[in-house]
Amino acid sequence: MTAGGRAPVSSSSPALAVNLLDASSLLSSFGAVGVGVVLFAETGLLVGFFLPGDSLLFTAGLLCRPGAHSGPHLVLLEVLAAAVTGTLAGSQCGYALGRRGGRTLLARSRNKRLLEGAGRAEELLGRYGHARAIVLARFVPVVRTVLNPLAGALDVPPRVFGTWQVAGGVAWTAGLVLGGYALGSAVPSVDRCLLPVVGLVVLVSLLPLGVEVLRGRRGRRGAGG
Repeated sequence: MTAGGRAPVSSSSPALAVNLLDASSLLSSFGAVGVGVVLFAETGLLVGFFLPGDSLLFTAGLLCRPGAHSGPHLVLLEVLAAAVTGTLAGSQCGYALGRRGGRTLLARSRNKRLLEGAGRAEELLGRYGHARAIVLARFVPVVRTVLNPLAGALDVPPRVFGTWQVAGGVAWTAGLVLGGYALGSAVPSVDRCLLPVVGLVVLVSLLPLGVEVLRGRRGRRGAGG
């Protein structure tokens, strides 16, 4: 005890700060529950557009692998359940907000990145139709945040949105988590070069959109010829 009657503060006290932009920090602090909360915020709330959905899912899958590794040990089924629940619930929340005034919310935003994402989301809806756009948007950062309220604001039918957001949400979350788990199981020391691996995963996650863009260009060239 000090002279003032207070207990001294230990220098070994754990830090309470969490880096919301760092997947490893989020998982170390909150585990599988954090996956669900982050994905709900990223897909359901416009303020969550900056959150690291792709890297979080892949890193969570890596941390589910058996054996010793750096970082917390997570349970694969718990991570999958939290990821799917968070992203599907978030998407429905974003859609509901959009039906109540998504255009107004986006118009009030001054964030350039968010507004660019809204433009790309609207372009996807117009070019590929509701079903493919809703699925493809899952794989594009920022776009997956703004497409849900935009779909509500543009009066995409609830059944169409619900069906395809489930298909896209399950494919995106399960694909990245299981991809991380498989790679971690096959290459035990992969966590030593986590940043390059996660960067590669983010690029690979954009492949579905890239394929659709190439198809669209070929289709326009064929029509023009």
